[in-house]
Amino acid sequence: MASNAYIIANKRAVSSHPHRQPHLPLLLLLFSLLFIGKFDLVSALNYTKYTRKVSNLRLQRIQKHLEKINKPAVITIESPDGDIIDCVHKRKQPALDHPLLKKHKIQRVAPEMPKVKTLKRDEGSGDSKRKEGEDLIWQMWHRNGTRCPKGTVPIRRSTTRDVLRAKSLFHFGKKQSTTINPTRRADAPDVVSSNGHEHAIAYTGTSQEVYGAKATINVWDPSIQEVNEFSLSQIWILSGSFDGSDLNSIEAGWQVSPELYGDSRPRLFTYWTSDSYQATGCYNLLCAGFVQTNSRIAIGAAISPVSQYDANQYDITILIWKDPKLGNWWMGFGDNNLVGYWPAELFTHLADHATMVEWGGEVVNSRANGKHTSTEMGSGHFAEDGFGKSSYFRNLELVDADNSLSSVHDISTLAENTNCYNIKNSYNNEWGTYFYYGGPGNNPQCP
Repeated sequence: MASNAYIIANKRAVSSHPHRQPHLPLLLLLFSLLFIGKFDLVSALNYTKYTRKVSNLRLQRIQKHLEKINKPAVITIESPDGDIIDCVHKRKQPALDHPLLKKHKIQRVAPEMPKVKTLKRDEGSGDSKRKEGEDLIWQMWHRNGTRCPKGTVPIRRSTTRDVLRAKSLFHFGKKQSTTINPTRRADAPDVVSSNGHEHAIAYTGTSQEVYGAKATINVWDPSIQEVNEFSLSQIWILSGSFDGSDLNSIEAGWQVSPELYGDSRPRLFTYWTSDSYQATGCYNLLCAGFVQTNSRIAIGAAISPVSQYDANQYDITILIWKDPKLGNWWMGFGDNNLVGYWPAELFTHLADHATMVEWGGEVVNSRANGKHTSTEMGSGHFAEDGFGKSSYFRNLELVDADNSLSSVHDISTLAENTNCYNIKNSYNNEWGTYFYYGGPGNNPQCP
């Protein structure tokens, strides 16, 4: 595992591209929320003020839940963006509360990293040669200068306000369960627009056995119109029935979600489910499941800096793969930093292998005031605007049964409404298979 305290990413010149919360006494919480009641989300985007009457019973339930997921900290770090990062002993982390993991022992032996099967790129060939400098991308909490001690893991603390922004305590930290679109082709990916989710993605076919995937993802801070909307860019590792209740999914990427985090910053996130987003799984470490092993990367923490239009571009590399020896699904981030893993015990279909991989963007369109949302995907610009203007995924790769990485060549793309968000894929020697994607949402052609 790399000892670097930072998240490694690449900073690229535009011209060079080819084409946890101290638990307040309950009475104090009750006073502050009942009599003050109204709170603002941290944002400069004119988000609606919420007025909530919170019952004593509900506060008690929330407090009990927070005590369950906010584990005692060895030390606590305050981030400049307002986050509280608790350094929790790795054997006390939420994952091990899962009933299927009561006898689970944290994997100590590093997983076998996938071998690179692709030939070395000829970076001296033609137009694909680019000047590039490696730069260090920090998570915001790193700016404090304090690090979590060895043997602990950094966990972003959840607060009462975080829970109150959710639809209910049950829904806190969860994606909405999807509905089935009967007109969807049998070989199409698990995306539906009937529940307000819209996508611009690339995906593999369903006929192959897949043991992991990798990509480098451009990081932006798209504008979000409504508190209950989000914009994300991620990798999906999938297996099971897309039309039933047994879909298994492992996901990682970056997202902007005011409802989940209370701000509009892009954040590293993970997600998992073993029953089509119905009852199992959650974002990040908001439920038992994902086992974190890294002491320097906090899942759910803000990424900084981010890309700017027609200026410096920043990207992050994510690798998800199945350890061929123990069968756990590991997540790598940046320059070979092992973040942690999803134990094989959590899954049914993914206990064996994946059958489909998706890469790309997703937004929620709540159609406030009867119009399509202006929540942006990616950079907020359409794919055809290209480098420095639209967001990209590059170097799309798959892990096969031999634990080898190879470039993806046969992919399909999907965008439900190309007047709102679109995607365009291509290939070159340096970026391998890549695509630009995204869009502004509401516009004259997307009313």
